[in-house]
Amino acid sequence: MEAVVTHASGTFEVKLNPEWTDEKAEGVPLGRMSIDKQFHGDLQAVSTGQMLTAMSSVKGSAGYVAIERVIGTLQDRHGTFALQHTGVMTRGTPELTINVIPDSGTGQLTGLAGAMDITVADGKHSYNFHYTLGEKP
Repeated sequence: MEAVVTHASGTFEVKLNPEWTDEKAEGVPLGRMSIDKQFHGDLQAVSTGQMLTAMSSVKGSAGYVAIERVIGTLQDRHGTFALQHTGVMTRGTPELTINVIPDSGTGQLTGLAGAMDITVADGKHSYNFHYTLGEKP
């Protein structure tokens, strides 16, 4: 039986806190930041995580990877799960992939799989989350 894809959406606030940078090093500067989010809407949750960054000398070109742990309620199901981010910006044009880490769901979110899209408009962040709650491992 095929799992049914469900859609969740809402807004979130994010705080990025720089923890380390090597701007004085030769070549592409690397950095690390902590992530703190508060989700609203179909996902009522908080998350914490770590981000690694690299900034090119060309304005608007950079890359990042991040892992965040989400704790809360997704459409009336409580539990935790982890997200993996892979982002690249080429001269101001972003490409971002955010996936649920396989088998990271706990509680009522055990078996969670899916991907999240993020939109930033007028300084406000929103998400669209397409997910399945498959069979428990």
